[in-house]
Amino acid sequence: MIYPDSFEHKIGFDAVRTRLTELCGSSLGAANVQAMRFSSDFSMIDLELRRTAEMLAIAEGSDPLPLRNMHDVTTTLKRCRIEGASVSLDELLKIRQSLQTISDLHAFFTPKGDDGTPMPYPLLAELCADMTAFPDINRQIDRIIDPLGNMRDNASPYLAEIRSELSRISASVNSIMRRVMARAVEAGYLDKDTTPTVRDGRLVLPVAPMHKRKINGIVHDESATGKTFFIEPAEIVEVNNRGRELELEERREMMRILSEITAFMRPSIPDMLQSYEILGLLDFIMAKAVYAKETGATLPHISPSTELEWYHAVHPVLLESLRRQGKEIIPLDITLDGNNRILIISGPNAGGKSVCLKTVGIVQYMTQCGMLPTVYENSHIGIFKGIFIDIGDDQSIEDDLSTYSSHLRNMKHFLSHGNDATLILIDEFGGGTEPQIGGAIAQAILKEFNDKHLWGVITTHYQNLKHFADDTDGLINGSMLYDRQQMRPLFRLSIGNPGSSFAIEIARKTGLPASIIDNAAEIVGSDYINMDKSLLDIARDRRYWENKRQTIRQKEKKIEQVLERYEEDAETLRSKRREILAEAKEEARKILDGSNAAIERTIREIRESQAEKERTAEARRQMAQEKEALLNADTRASKNKLLQKAPKAKKGNADKTSKNTTAPSAPLAVGDNVKLDGQGTPGKILEINGKDAVVAFGMLKTNVKLNRLQRTLAQPSSGVKSTSFVSSSTTDRLRERQLQFKREIDVRGMRADEAIQAVTYFIDDAIQFNQDEARILHGTGTGALRQAIRQYLDTVQGVASYRDEHVQFGGAGITVVTLS
Repeated sequence: MIYPDSFEHKIGFDAVRTRLTELCGSSLGAANVQAMRFSSDFSMIDLELRRTAEMLAIAEGSDPLPLRNMHDVTTTLKRCRIEGASVSLDELLKIRQSLQTISDLHAFFTPKGDDGTPMPYPLLAELCADMTAFPDINRQIDRIIDPLGNMRDNASPYLAEIRSELSRISASVNSIMRRVMARAVEAGYLDKDTTPTVRDGRLVLPVAPMHKRKINGIVHDESATGKTFFIEPAEIVEVNNRGRELELEERREMMRILSEITAFMRPSIPDMLQSYEILGLLDFIMAKAVYAKETGATLPHISPSTELEWYHAVHPVLLESLRRQGKEIIPLDITLDGNNRILIISGPNAGGKSVCLKTVGIVQYMTQCGMLPTVYENSHIGIFKGIFIDIGDDQSIEDDLSTYSSHLRNMKHFLSHGNDATLILIDEFGGGTEPQIGGAIAQAILKEFNDKHLWGVITTHYQNLKHFADDTDGLINGSMLYDRQQMRPLFRLSIGNPGSSFAIEIARKTGLPASIIDNAAEIVGSDYINMDKSLLDIARDRRYWENKRQTIRQKEKKIEQVLERYEEDAETLRSKRREILAEAKEEARKILDGSNAAIERTIREIRESQAEKERTAEARRQMAQEKEALLNADTRASKNKLLQKAPKAKKGNADKTSKNTTAPSAPLAVGDNVKLDGQGTPGKILEINGKDAVVAFGMLKTNVKLNRLQRTLAQPSSGVKSTSFVSSSTTDRLRERQLQFKREIDVRGMRADEAIQAVTYFIDDAIQFNQDEARILHGTGTGALRQAIRQYLDTVQGVASYRDEHVQFGGAGITVVTLS
């Protein structure tokens, strides 16, 4: 129940209805907008809201609803139910396009499989379950017309025959006309640039008056100036007559075909009308969803009982208006319950009291019209049986009503028809008459409202109503906040305390003389002034503590952000530590793999030198010791590397550790104990040749760049002495192999495992012999061998990089390896 008749206009809902009509894609949806009405049926309201929420999810998703070409052809279909009626070509095209939309919608809401997955939009799918697709009708229409709405030549055999004959006659007419024109131009009766034209459906020639009798034919028309006559040459009259007859036959055949397709559709027209009704509902629901998207409306908690707990409620029309002006709207939080059913709002003029009132009215009205309300989704909205409103001036000359009389008439209606499921909205309660008696009558009416357990929001300036609300159960005061320093309203509602009208402050701001203001204060008395000051103090304190609370919230949020950032940094450090340890272990594994290869190669050389079994066994034992020493040294190097990557606070300890094992820097000389960069195994310099040096690491001698060596105080585990188990023949063989080493290996035709073994020895030798670059010939083929070799190279520590050879020298068939 809505009161009065101008309810929608008073709360601004007429603008909402207009916008919804604009958002509809057809008159089918627009008709539903106009039919939308307030309802107190909870099940219907809940269904409409949930349907709209599902449509909003579709509108915000990536799979658009196929709502297009929604032509309203219901009038045409209703006419075609009568025997003998038929559709036109334009109407048939609209029917075909809209039936395609119905088919697409039917497919959209039809489950795609039997995998048990529930439909994402069950309520809309249930609505569309009653929508019928008409594939047979679609096929028949497609057989008759093309996508542009033109009737096809093969719509019937007779039509195809007629159009074929018309085409032949048209060609004949054109041929005859060209001959006639050629003779007339040659005789000077026509200009060379003259072109035929059409008059009354006949092909004619434009002829000057002086030559009109020179051309044999029928005059069909003349120009407005009389300077041109339009003549149909006699040679084409008969042919044109035949063409006209065929055109009439074509029209009759087309009418017959349209009557035939109409008769074919006639049995399905009831089902078609039902489908179009659902199509209009979908259009209407989509309009509501788009409007919800524009205004930020959501689906809150809906209750069949009276309930009002709203968060961030806004007036949608005001929201869009301010948005166009680049301004922000101030939302409303309001809660009413069984103990506090009627809110009495006081505060300054132009402070937002009426906007608050209209916001409550339009949000509740939208909800009970099946539209998503403009509140946050954690809000709770109940259902009222009726909404009564008294806003603005309803005075009437015809009914002899003054402003106050109309106000009292509304109050009488509210008391007569209101109950505990009624929401009342009253602006400037008690105004329009002498203040003292007006306030008294308003208080008496308010008592009756409260006794009847009505719900409502009422605005007033009367002090007695504020006191009455403070002292009466079921009523609660509220105020619109005001900034006293800047003398401007804040448009924020505060529930719990009454507000001041700020009349004296506003009077001072306008520049009214102080004498007048003081005189007014004496007239109203000290009690009123003290009361107003108390309200001002309460408003000031409330605003102060609100600001404090807001500041605390901001600081708490900042602390939470800092803590979160610290936790993320701590996790990052832990992750980095794990990465560094994993990297160090991987490097140790690579070094160990390299040492294994060196050991196996040395043993192979010992065998080639035909050493005794006992000496070979002794070599293996010493190699095992070398391996253990190398592993321990590598572990120390990994720890040093971890300390270097750790925070700077630990750098001093790492430096001390380094000083314990590394001698002071000085030019290296023969006999110095040294170690390689990043390695822990000590060796001794045997020779220095320019920038290179021959270093003995245990039983192995190798050429090394001087810049890769560091002096160390650690003693080599074993030196190269005359008592070494490595024979001189082995050393000579190593030197001979170094001289004969080639920087290129060919593994084409090998299996992957054979090639990897060969490349392993080749790369070991290249590193041992201090080569800068090496080339591996593997061919192109399927690329498997190339990939296997490069995967192996990724694991070799001494390999700095690799690349394809230049295309002129082999391209992808050769891998060039750069050694570090």
